[in-house]
Amino acid sequence: MAQFEPLKPEFDRLGAAVVFVAAEKRSGMFHPEKFFAELPSSFPFLLDEDRRVTKSWGVYHRLGVDAFNIAHPATFLVDDGGVVRFSYLGIDQRDRAPLEAVLQILRGLVRPPSGKYSADQ
Repeated sequence: MAQFEPLKPEFDRLGAAVVFVAAEKRSGMFHPEKFFAELPSSFPFLLDEDRRVTKSWGVYHRLGVDAFNIAHPATFLVDDGGVVRFSYLGIDQRDRAPLEAVLQILRGLVRPPSGKYSADQ
C-alpha cells in the first residue's frame, strides 16, 4: 500500500479508483485497526472478514506454505463497464504485480473525451 500513496495524484488524473481488500478480521493477527491508525491510507480499504470478496474473485487461499485463510496477493484492473482488463495473482505473499506495469496498462485504458479507448493517454 505504501508504494501507492505517492502515486495517488496519477491515479486521480487517470480517473482510477484504487481499493485495497484484505482477508483479515478487525481483531486479526496483523491488528489492522492499529495499523491504519498509525499509517492512514488515502485509498478505501475493505477488511474481508468473512472472506466473501476474496472467494468471489478467486483469490482465497485456505492453506499454503507461507499463509493460511487469507488471499493471494492480487491486482485487478476493471474498466468502467465492469470488464476485467488485467489481472495478476501472486504465487506467494511477497509476489505482487509490478506497479509500473499496472500503471502502463491503466494508462492504456483511459478514455479520451471522444469515448474511445486509447493507449496514447
